Amino acid sequence: MSIHPMEAGELPVNPLDLMEEIVSSNEWPFDRPSDRELVVEFSGQWCDYRLYFGWAEEISAMQFSCAYDMKVPEAKTTEVRVLLSLVNERIWVGHFGLGSESRLLSFRHGVLLRGVRGASVEQLEDLVDIALSESERFYPAFQLVIWGGRTPLQAIEAALLVTVGEA
Repeated sequence: MSIHPMEAGELPVNPLDLMEEIVSSNEWPFDRPSDRELVVEFSGQWCDYRLYFGWAEEISAMQFSCAYDMKVPEAKTTEVRVLLSLVNERIWVGHFGLGSESRLLSFRHGVLLRGVRGASVEQLEDLVDIALSESERFYPAFQLVIWGGRTPLQAIEAALLVTVGEA
């Protein structure tokens, strides 16, 4: 799908329609509660994820989040926030956050589509691929801080440790 400049006043195509096609072709369970929302369930290596896509036509923006199936205990909030800072320094696209009410960790990213006809299949696939790969990459660090008694610095170093050779 190519991107073409829009005519003045023309609204972009809803990217959730295209995302729904991608999700359906992968046979992932999903729900489409409205034209503005799409919720997808995905099983990763470490846990289950809930992918949320929100569309705000009035500003031509799509908000995306990939939430871990893991709540952060109140007692670990400060340490997790320090770890979030360390993690976010190491990623190029999007960021991780902690919901103040839900206590859920999630990867988030916004996509602005003003001036283009709509998102491409490749853009949406990349968005999901990046979110899932970064979520899988840093899951062990969050686990080490929340349940393993490690400091944020120890956890990030362990998560980024690249093994050499085979055992």
